[in-house]
Amino acid sequence: MMKLYFRYAAALIAVAMSVSCYGTPEITMETLLDEMVSRDAVTYFPEHVWSQKQASSYDRRSVSPDAPGWFANRDWTGYERLDTIAGRVEKVMMEYDGPGAIDRIWMTTKGKRGTMRFYLDGAHEPTITVPAYDMKRFPLDVPEALSLTHTHYETDLDGVGGNTFFLPIPFAEGCRVTLEEESPEADSPRYFHINWRAYAPGTKVRTYTQAEAESLLPKMQEVSELLFHPKDAGGSHIVATKELAPGECLELTLPEGMNAVRGVCVKTYGYDDYGAAMEGLRINADFDGTQCIDAVLSEFFGAGFGAPDVDGWWLANHDGIAVCRWVMPYRENGKIEITNEGTESVSASLDVIVGTYLWTKKSMYFHCSSHAEDSIPASNQYDSDDNLDWNFTTISGRGVYCGDLLNLYNHCIDWYGEGDEKIWIDDDTFPSHFGTGTEDYYNCSWAPVVPFLTPYGGAPRADELSSHGYNAYLRTRNLDVVPFTKRFRYDIEMLSWNPGTVDYHTVSFWYGDANTIAVTE
Repeated sequence: MMKLYFRYAAALIAVAMSVSCYGTPEITMETLLDEMVSRDAVTYFPEHVWSQKQASSYDRRSVSPDAPGWFANRDWTGYERLDTIAGRVEKVMMEYDGPGAIDRIWMTTKGKRGTMRFYLDGAHEPTITVPAYDMKRFPLDVPEALSLTHTHYETDLDGVGGNTFFLPIPFAEGCRVTLEEESPEADSPRYFHINWRAYAPGTKVRTYTQAEAESLLPKMQEVSELLFHPKDAGGSHIVATKELAPGECLELTLPEGMNAVRGVCVKTYGYDDYGAAMEGLRINADFDGTQCIDAVLSEFFGAGFGAPDVDGWWLANHDGIAVCRWVMPYRENGKIEITNEGTESVSASLDVIVGTYLWTKKSMYFHCSSHAEDSIPASNQYDSDDNLDWNFTTISGRGVYCGDLLNLYNHCIDWYGEGDEKIWIDDDTFPSHFGTGTEDYYNCSWAPVVPFLTPYGGAPRADELSSHGYNAYLRTRNLDVVPFTKRFRYDIEMLSWNPGTVDYHTVSFWYGDANTIAVTE
């Protein structure tokens, strides 16, 4: 059987656990880089209390679900305000007072001219200057996994395209990001998301410096290599194999005691159509008496309809072998089941890696929850108040949101994903995350898309350039996970270029307490 890609360095585990579980005297660029490639860190609710924030260029006519303009779609126009700095007029894209760390910058445009500036800790002069509306021109040779280009990216300053930037930029007292246009008359669309961790007051953070960043280039390269080429996890392999007639189940009981599943690999054979076989199988998992996983097998592994290739940090699927690397801790017992809900017999081999795990009061269970609905109406009347916010998931309790798969069939004649994501956290009266389009949330731009894969997901399937038919988007999170203490709600606007319907079959990946549950609204 093909090797499972699960092993990571013990030193990284130790560092990440000190960050997430036991605390550390200071958050730095280096500790954040280590956390990006720690699989255990996300299993512990953050010790340094922080929230995941997002600034974006969403249409500022969107004020409230109860007011006109909630679905307004000029999502390339928004910014906080205009500032005059040293005689320059600068658009304020993001501003935050307090300790934090930028962990994702997504942007795209039809012309990259202009200058971006990052003012850290209230400085009057920028700490970082990017000489274009293009994070590929960041003043550092950032390795590929931390600085991705989109499929439509063009290098020309007058060209189209964007990128997603994952290099962490920590700051101790605050951050302001601005854009100075090359000319006052510039009218190029400026789409952007800036995500950051907003730490609790008093949290010790070491502010980004160019000198420290340059000294960490070898660390960045190491992290990039790990993200593209995950290593095998240590632990004991438990294997079960069975030919599953329709309705039959393959059950694997896990070793008792405090442990964690550190890898799941499923190999299927004896079928005519791999996609159909994976769609006919369902995976369920129970840890300490709590049902934590209930999903179609092809969706659990991030592939969706037809089970196309996936090649990411957390999930992979290729040549009939599906791999999951989410760490799934438990205190006493657990079991994993695969059931054949299809109409034909399928043979399945289930290989689970189980290793040691330190359970604390901060530990959480891994969950994969599903939601499906067919014939959802999508509208091109963006100014109508009758449009729909479709509820991707709502989670009640304490947890950390880690990503999702949007697996769909598009009945519209062309692009279905004009709608923005809206993420509500805890007691939000306005979404903490208000996006600019479905493909933007999934780290690409300028629909329609073509299939692409990155360490953070991608688009495993896009059958037609028109976007009609089968499509799949996957986003898994590293530093940009979203903690919540009471409630997490993720809605997505059902907007399209031309009216029609879509079938959405989705899964969400998250960690939560035993009493944290996923529902739909």
